Amino acid sequence: MPRRANRQRRRCSHTETGRLLSAALFLSSQVPQASAAVYPTNNKLYKFDYLSSSAENLGIRRPLTKRENPIPLVITNNCGDTLWPGIGTQNGESPETHGFELASGESANLTVGPTWQGRVWGRTNCTTSGDTASCLTGDCFGKLDCEYGGQVPVTLAEFNLAGGVNGKQCFYDISLVDGYNLPLGIVYIPASNTSDLPPNLVNPSCIGTAGYLQGSSRTGTAYTNSSFPMPYEDGKTNADLADWCPWDLQAFPPTKPGDGVYPYPDDNVQRPIFDPCRSACAANNSPKDCCTGKYNDPNVCGPSQYSKNAKAMCPDAYSYAFDDQTSTFIIPSGGGFEIVFCPEGRSTNILATFSQQLHEIAESGLVSSDVRLKAMSMSYIESIKSAAPALKTPGWTMAVLFAAMAGTSLLLT
Repeated sequence: MPRRANRQRRRCSHTETGRLLSAALFLSSQVPQASAAVYPTNNKLYKFDYLSSSAENLGIRRPLTKRENPIPLVITNNCGDTLWPGIGTQNGESPETHGFELASGESANLTVGPTWQGRVWGRTNCTTSGDTASCLTGDCFGKLDCEYGGQVPVTLAEFNLAGGVNGKQCFYDISLVDGYNLPLGIVYIPASNTSDLPPNLVNPSCIGTAGYLQGSSRTGTAYTNSSFPMPYEDGKTNADLADWCPWDLQAFPPTKPGDGVYPYPDDNVQRPIFDPCRSACAANNSPKDCCTGKYNDPNVCGPSQYSKNAKAMCPDAYSYAFDDQTSTFIIPSGGGFEIVFCPEGRSTNILATFSQQLHEIAESGLVSSDVRLKAMSMSYIESIKSAAPALKTPGWTMAVLFAAMAGTSLLLT
């Protein structure tokens, strides 16, 4: 009798475990995740698998390992509050951790392998205990050390350190395809073979939070130097950034009167400074917004209002599925990167300004004297107008302008 009872208990335990596992899998499938591909979907070179057997026919040798050639991956928190960076690895040798706490003003020095492919994002308002972390944005299924992507909306930094037909090109971008939560910049760390890359050609920033934008200027020196002026988007103000997100795409819209009826535009309701924005695709998951199904064609699927606003705010950011031509940086492989949350300066306008020069570098792997001279020329930079569309904003004047500057707290209280 005791043995039979034990068997019965074991069967019940197994059944209950199965039910719990099924429930967990179902619930995890319902959590919105950052679904933007690490590679632009219509750029064949970006997703070329040079580690496949076909690569041998091209004379490509075994890639170096992390031990032989560690690539720096530095993450810096320039925001006014503690963040919890998340890292996702798709291929290659991973960093030492995929998630951790990072205090304001601090940096974490990690390394990855020279063939690493992955993404980095910031998590906010996290409650941690041991190896768990429950976060308001960017959550990793409740884990501190992320195993999957982050819950949308998140601003992403995406990398393929060894792309192209021979694995000798590095592809990277700032992606707003799944939404926006934090200002983010990417700063290139040169290697011996890339030390001649002008910094104003390779260090993009996206600032979409009110109070973090410096005064209007066509150029600046943040993450570059006076010899190589950084081209900026110069038309937006902090007031513009306070309400760029379409009202219905705000992750946490402020309360307003009207018994649940939301007039549009959204009157003069003051939005919080920390105002994460979902993309149309992340919010609706429709083929039209996500460019899937019959819309999986650049001639059919165009940018939504969210994408247009995001591109106007951050010209160098990837705003929807077929935006890779004006959003992807391609340089010779070799160097590393620093990801800066809440970078200084303004959103950059590098790709529209130096499109021809970057194309030449991507093809030749070299910086010609003409490219270098153009990168140093203030008059050349000022002669190029932004290719980004105008930001659509409501036709009324904001009642409240955010006066907070770089020290402003981003987080909800």
